[in-house]
Amino acid sequence: MQDKDTKRLSRLVAILTSLQSKRLITATYLAEKFGVSVRTIYRDIRALEQSGVPIITEDGKGYCLMEGYKIPPVMFSEAQANALILAEQLVLKSRDSSLIKDYAEAIDKVKAVLRQSEKDKANLLSLRTKFRKLDNFEIKSQILSSLQIALTNFLLVKFDYINAENKESKRTVEPFALLHITEGWLLVGFCYLRKEFRYFRLDRIQQLQIQREKFTPHKMTLQEFFEKYHEH
Repeated sequence: MQDKDTKRLSRLVAILTSLQSKRLITATYLAEKFGVSVRTIYRDIRALEQSGVPIITEDGKGYCLMEGYKIPPVMFSEAQANALILAEQLVLKSRDSSLIKDYAEAIDKVKAVLRQSEKDKANLLSLRTKFRKLDNFEIKSQILSSLQIALTNFLLVKFDYINAENKESKRTVEPFALLHITEGWLLVGFCYLRKEFRYFRLDRIQQLQIQREKFTPHKMTLQEFFEKYHEH
């Protein structure tokens, strides 16, 4: 499948999710959300209709799904949905913009499979639940989601790294684990330059590139890693 087709398929799924999670949605809103033209959204809506999705068009107002139409891959109880919405506030403290964006989209999917009464409760809970922000809070990185994909698919990553002395070096790394500390996220990986496992602060990683080349997965668990390299 070509990249263009993949992007369109992802957008169609995301549009359907948006339609499920909101009562009424406009073509202009969707166009701005996905960075495409309104005409493209019209074509996408027609494609969804042709595939059997019952979309109702309200002239001058927008689109909505026929009442009762759902394609839920899994159903959440109210308590489970509330737990995920509560966790959203913790994600906001993660200091990684990619994780925040992905989690927000996941929460939209959670809301999409809820009944309308539960959806209203979930939206209310989102508005009424806040953790106090950290002092001087700021986003520290934006590559966590990419590193998660590289880690679970055993793909090498290359990046420029700036150390504590502000010296830059080019690294090729086998991602092994991701750790969260007070200052932000750390990547644990086997570094080809140093020929050993090293820790890399995500906010010091620049020009990250995920390679197509795969590496042989490390057999040890994270606990075994700690025991081997940090407990004497």
